[in-house]
Amino acid sequence: MTAFQTEYSFELPRGYVDSTGMVHKKGIMRLATAADEIIPMKDPRVQQNPSYISIILLARVITKLGDLSHIDTRVIENLFTADLAFLQDFYQKINEMDSFSMKTVCPHCGEEIEVPWSFEGE
Repeated sequence: MTAFQTEYSFELPRGYVDSTGMVHKKGIMRLATAADEIIPMKDPRVQQNPSYISIILLARVITKLGDLSHIDTRVIENLFTADLAFLQDFYQKINEMDSFSMKTVCPHCGEEIEVPWSFEGE
């Protein structure tokens, strides 16, 4: 049985510069949950500015960034724009489901096979 990957390593193009001047480039992002995408909708910052949702989302799903002990919205707000764009793209890549498949048994030959599955009903 293959383990399901839920965390992905990344390296920022520029890096987050903390208050001491230390640069943090390597990090880990986990897959988003339904709660990660729903809970920020209640946040007043998102209600005032819908673009802020990406800041909150990234703060929720980035589990490690360099030697930082905690990643919150202030960290994400202070990223260089190139790093923010990189992380938004990375989030999309690891969370999209281009090719979901499920195991089933062929009704004709009885062999176990993987069949592509679309949630859009295609």
